Amino acid sequence: MSFFSLIIKNPFRNKTRSALAIVGIAIGIATIVALGIITDGLKASTEETLKAGGADFSIAESNVSDLFFSKIDEEYITRIKEVDGVNDVVGILMAIQRVEDNPYFVLIGIDPAKLSISNIKVTEGQAFASGDAKEVIIGKVASEKLNKTVGDTITLNREEYEITGIFQTGDLQQDGGAFLSLENVQAIENKNDTVTMLYVKIDNNADVEEVTAKIEEEYGNDLTTIASLEDLASIDQGLQTIDTASWAISLLAIVIGGIGVINTMIMSVYERTREIGVLKAVGWKDRRILSMILGESIVLTLVAGLVGAIMGILAIQVLLALGMDSFIAPVYSADVFLRAFAVALTVGLLGGFYPAYRASRLPPTEALRYE
Repeated sequence: MSFFSLIIKNPFRNKTRSALAIVGIAIGIATIVALGIITDGLKASTEETLKAGGADFSIAESNVSDLFFSKIDEEYITRIKEVDGVNDVVGILMAIQRVEDNPYFVLIGIDPAKLSISNIKVTEGQAFASGDAKEVIIGKVASEKLNKTVGDTITLNREEYEITGIFQTGDLQQDGGAFLSLENVQAIENKNDTVTMLYVKIDNNADVEEVTAKIEEEYGNDLTTIASLEDLASIDQGLQTIDTASWAISLLAIVIGGIGVINTMIMSVYERTREIGVLKAVGWKDRRILSMILGESIVLTLVAGLVGAIMGILAIQVLLALGMDSFIAPVYSADVFLRAFAVALTVGLLGGFYPAYRASRLPPTEALRYE
């Protein structure tokens, strides 16, 4: 039997032990994959929201832990408009309300005359009225989930709002929620004269970096400009927390998976002591023995990585079936799977090195006497 055939076959001699090791590692890999897919989806959706429609950048309150906690006085709309290079400023107020079975229904309050800056395309009906008229437009995704259409009503804060239109933006977070007048959302949230964010559109000949620098210089104590996802990460702890959790689980998977691999491979070496002695007796060098055991360890963990990746994708599909598809679109990026397999490879290398080294140092005479 060839050297590579041994490497592929040997890890699965004891099927029960190998299966347990694979499942243990695969669970960690599945968690890494699932979290990575969710994180990338959240980032993509958030970036679309930040640069809605024609907005060149957004503004939020400084030093907040989450974008939804941002509170900006409406008077800043007038102040920012006066900054050189700024063409238009629109204030929006975001809120989360329970609507029927969805506890995370997103409401966005905005002046209906400024809907174009949010890239909203009303596909059915018409836009809502300004002021306190109890009217709302809902996204296509929300319409399908709630089984509502133009003329129906939805309950927000114990009041009935008539659906005057159905819109579509391409952003799942927005399409799964509703737009209504800024005054109505302020009343629902009891946040008079307050907005969550400002969408800013600059002049054609203006430079984004120069305009944001001017705003930061003048209002930096109260406001933060957000021109990219990296800027958002500096104020939104939610994305940072998910990223940190993903890396922490990766480290945990390496530690736990490494221990499992060490145990599996040590037992394999112990059971094959006489076999290893025969191989050394017929001329196999220490380096060749070490490479074989280490290769077996890597094969075991890469199989676990493949199983874990499949489990992670299946877990996402389950979450989507349970309703997560109404507020996040998963992003299956190559980076997520590359990181998962990098973790699996690391587990194989770290977990297999000691058993491989121990096998390579076995004296052939003692190994041949082993029963």
